[in-house]
Amino acid sequence: MTYPHTRLRRARATAWSRALHRETLLTPADLIWPLFVTEGEGVEEPIGSLPGVSRWSVDGIVARAKEAVELGIPCLALFPNTQPERRSDDGREALNPDNLMCRALRAVRDACGDGVGLLTDVALDPYTAHGQDGLVDANGYVINDETVEVLVGQSLNQARAGADIIAPSDMMDGRIAAIREALEGEGYANVQIMSYAAKYASAFYGPFRDAVGSTGLLKGDKKTYQMDPANTEEALREVELDIAEGADSVMVKPGLPYLDIVRRVKEAFEVPVFAYQVSGEYAMIEAAAAAGAGDRDALVLETLLAFKRAGCSGVLTYHAPLAARLLRG
Repeated sequence: MTYPHTRLRRARATAWSRALHRETLLTPADLIWPLFVTEGEGVEEPIGSLPGVSRWSVDGIVARAKEAVELGIPCLALFPNTQPERRSDDGREALNPDNLMCRALRAVRDACGDGVGLLTDVALDPYTAHGQDGLVDANGYVINDETVEVLVGQSLNQARAGADIIAPSDMMDGRIAAIREALEGEGYANVQIMSYAAKYASAFYGPFRDAVGSTGLLKGDKKTYQMDPANTEEALREVELDIAEGADSVMVKPGLPYLDIVRRVKEAFEVPVFAYQVSGEYAMIEAAAAAGAGDRDALVLETLLAFKRAGCSGVLTYHAPLAARLLRG
């Protein structure tokens, strides 16, 4: 079958035909909306490095949750902006049953019931005075097993407050098994674990650290526990271990620079794979649109389609409400 008998453009000639032949489907149900919680009431604090994104007090988070339900976004991912006076070297605020995260979880659950899923970050960097994801020794090294013990307590604290999905982002060894065992032991068998299984030591996290108030606090870097951006096979080992330890789904972070990892993970394992389109990626799209380098709406949808095409079950993205509105027409 050669030209002119085979003309691939035939199927592209009309909008209805393009829709009929479309291979990858993107819907609002593919989106998870990350939100930042801060203290106060009636508070909205725009984040300068994330144009269009704000920190919200708990009542504002409840309003965003109701918006998500209306838009068909199935899940929120919550991150706290812990005040400096509540931060400590041991991150003890993570275990406070009345901390920002827990108050936001209870408020959304009271307002929305089971109408929206609640995903919670498990790591100590929003709570530590030094900005690391775990406890540190006298030499500044993040110690693994002692950190895991605190992460287990943090996970149970969030499950008791109403979390549906525990998402450990700390990259400590063995934490999935420890958290899974603790959840089962406390009667939270249906609380899911979405493991940040392949989280890279990336340059794309800067605006996020502004959002959670850890910019300027971080002492050293996170290269002893987050992955080297040069590595692929190591990511597959991390995913394999986390699945074996009880993860229900896994995440690749960041997103667009690591689509090859998403594809490799999807091909190697029969498990839902998610990607986090992180703050730096969001900021680049916003900067490109502001500079006239491309249409914002088109840039947003095209990048989200890339995640789905690579094999993602869903995407954490700050563009979730915009994307949902565009997809709903």
